[in-house]
Amino acid sequence: MATLLAIGTGKGLFLATSDDGRRSWRVDGPHFPMTAIYAVGIDRRRAAPRVLASVTSSHFGPSVATSDDLGRSWQEPDYAPVAFPEDTGATLTRVWQFAPASAAEPDVVYAGTQPSALFRSVDGGATYELIRELWDHPHREQWGAGFGGQAIHTVLPHPDDPARMLVAMSTGGVYRTADAGHSWAPSNTGIRAYFLPDEWPEFGQCVHKVARDATDPDRLYAQNHHGVYRSDDSGSSWSSIADGLPSDFGFPMVAHPSRAGVIYNFPLVRDGERFPVDRRCRVFRSADAGKSWEPLAEGLPTEPYYPSVLRDAMCADGADPAGVYFGTRSGEVYASRDEGDSWSQVAAHLPDVLCVRAAEV
Repeated sequence: MATLLAIGTGKGLFLATSDDGRRSWRVDGPHFPMTAIYAVGIDRRRAAPRVLASVTSSHFGPSVATSDDLGRSWQEPDYAPVAFPEDTGATLTRVWQFAPASAAEPDVVYAGTQPSALFRSVDGGATYELIRELWDHPHREQWGAGFGGQAIHTVLPHPDDPARMLVAMSTGGVYRTADAGHSWAPSNTGIRAYFLPDEWPEFGQCVHKVARDATDPDRLYAQNHHGVYRSDDSGSSWSSIADGLPSDFGFPMVAHPSRAGVIYNFPLVRDGERFPVDRRCRVFRSADAGKSWEPLAEGLPTEPYYPSVLRDAMCADGADPAGVYFGTRSGEVYASRDEGDSWSQVAAHLPDVLCVRAAEV
């Protein structure tokens, strides 16, 4: 079985493939040159995996392209597949996230967008409809914009219950539904917003990324704009797990695909100094749900190191042992075939890496 690593950059999509156990990689691209690829999805629920790409052109605007042959050909609609209804007065800036639903809904795909909204597709990602109940939420007018914009960047359908879902946005925080999207409630208790007059608000937090535990769907992990948290009750409350990390600021949060309590993080110094801590390129791993952390750097560049890793520029595949991947704003992509113990370079000198997604295909 081969591994596909999709690398979205500021100037197109690159596809890296490995068929020798992730020892070597062939890099192809760019697909959609000179467009920004902020989100990629790899949907493995069908016989042929479907790749979805958020294509943002400065000339033609945002769209979604799909491929059912691992990028050898692409289907691009003549119309905007993700578009706000006219009565909203809103215009799509870009799609930030693709999230296939559970196996119980094999044709359902969700898209998180900028401005902050959630769309649902029932045809595998070809067309989408706005989930009005979240868009019409009374809090929406008070949702702000983070440094990267106002966007829903995390969409986590529940793996066992199609009626339950969590989304997270910058800024606004975490929201959940338990009735298939008919109602939404903020779920930020315990997440601090130091930049607001009330540091513990009901909503308004700048959550950077949320991940779900591999074996316990009620356990969640969050990287906040300063703050690293865990929830053991599906997001009803959060507690800090930043002790043991060199900083509580960063963007990605990745959960191991099959091992309970194993998560990965890439800390930066602080919001006003977005460099790796001590100018060292290190991924931090916890094997006990955030109670302790260890740095992983074998094979990574030595100091001084300055590039950062964005919220969707780190991921894991579903292999055993799992592969872990990250891309940097300086266009480097690294892979580990042993769950982070050692690393090798997949590509260098690419444009700014915005997102990476990997899967066995």
